[in-house]
Amino acid sequence: MKKEIVVGVTGASGAIYARRLLEVLCKDAKVHIIVSDVAEKIATYEGVSFEGLNAEYHSNDKLFASVASGSYRYDGMVVIPCSSKTLAAIANGYADNLITRAADVCLKEGRTCILVTREMPLSRIHIKNMLAAREAGATIMPASPGFYNQPETIDDLVDMVVARVLDHLGVEHSLGQRWSGYDA
Repeated sequence: MKKEIVVGVTGASGAIYARRLLEVLCKDAKVHIIVSDVAEKIATYEGVSFEGLNAEYHSNDKLFASVASGSYRYDGMVVIPCSSKTLAAIANGYADNLITRAADVCLKEGRTCILVTREMPLSRIHIKNMLAAREAGATIMPASPGFYNQPETIDDLVDMVVARVLDHLGVEHSLGQRWSGYDA
């Protein structure tokens, strides 16, 4: 059976991560996409589009969408990139738009909820919000690619982050190399 995943895109730099995740997910899963207004502007500035994907698009202000209800079954959600504002809302149960409401549903229903944070440096408030979200059940995954696979392109770096997200969603993929050890 196909997985059903919600992907929220919020107003932090890094739309390329969201686009790549969506490209992979839309091949084998039913995908719901929610893009905040600020995320759309940043994506346009960064040269990224979310058009043309085989997915169900939802407006962030439509709190009557299917994914806003705990009775609507889906496997999990990824907020990528996750702005500090959205992190704060999710960590504190402030569900004033569809992205934060769907994340709230994931947490209350015990579903996978991954927040791919993209800010740095982190303030004490950011760290507290990350801890609060983690304690509520979210997985915090800063967009922090590794270099052990010796990336040669920006796409390699993006794929490393997206591969880790897919791993945590339980979605099979062939992105990047996995660590196999090193004999020094």
